[in-house]
Amino acid sequence: MPLLIQNKGLDRIRSTGDLYERYSHLQENARQFRSRPLVDVDPKCFLYVQQREYAATTPADQYVSVIGSDDATTCHLVALRHTGSGAACVAHLDGSNTWAEVQLIIKAVMSLSHHCKDGRLELHLVGGFNDDSKTSDNLSLNILAAFHKQKENVHLETCCITEMNDTVVNGTHRPAVYGIGMNVKTGDVFPSLFTCKGPAEELRSARTFTGGQMAEVYDSSRGLVKIGPCEWSPNLEIGFWLAQNDATILKYLSTSPKAEPPHFVQHIKSTIQFILDHPNSESLFPSGQPQVYHRTEQGEWERTVPT
Repeated sequence: MPLLIQNKGLDRIRSTGDLYERYSHLQENARQFRSRPLVDVDPKCFLYVQQREYAATTPADQYVSVIGSDDATTCHLVALRHTGSGAACVAHLDGSNTWAEVQLIIKAVMSLSHHCKDGRLELHLVGGFNDDSKTSDNLSLNILAAFHKQKENVHLETCCITEMNDTVVNGTHRPAVYGIGMNVKTGDVFPSLFTCKGPAEELRSARTFTGGQMAEVYDSSRGLVKIGPCEWSPNLEIGFWLAQNDATILKYLSTSPKAEPPHFVQHIKSTIQFILDHPNSESLFPSGQPQVYHRTEQGEWERTVPT
């Protein structure tokens, strides 16, 4: 079934500009979305999704009320919700395997909605900007095409991508919106930035940095964050980057050097240091089991010690 816009199948498009020209209401919706103030989210009810991760839950979840992600430049943030069950998923896509990732997102929402006969799937896309390499534009089109080829009807509600998410600051193009949150109780999707990116922030970043593919990080039936197990080979040569200046790291390790948030370089360095400190990833996963985190009464994520 096609991707639907105002209950009609998406026509073939050649570019995101073509999309906005044909569906002018998407432009207006994008302008309204990017003009909304950033929403502060209580970390005690929040779950962060990193690059190449996704998480899904339902309004009945006692531990997570908001799922969100940020630090997206050429990356795109996807929020999908079933209006009948309220099941919702947020994912952070970077173009590594878009077609397979879109299938995972839909499967995650549908598996939490199997008893619900009413409702529809609604899609919210945010991310990208007018970058010189057109990485954002290509990813935008690939995501739209992937959703368009799914068997389920998916209704595109928010589309703040590429040129509609572009702003110019001191002569430099960058995203207007770097992060979003979705309130799984209400379905509201909003711009936001997050200081709490855990649990296991460095481990999760290391998984992606070393080539890990899209992973689901949350077990909504038990309210548990599960990370890994994942593997990487010892590579002491990456320590080379720790001695490089910011400009060099941005040039070679970013798809959008001029648009990265201020903490990008430190994030890369801390991730590399984590890998150097744990050259054998198997040591992080005793008996080959994932690291599991539960939410404490104080609202913090705490690692569950295996018995």
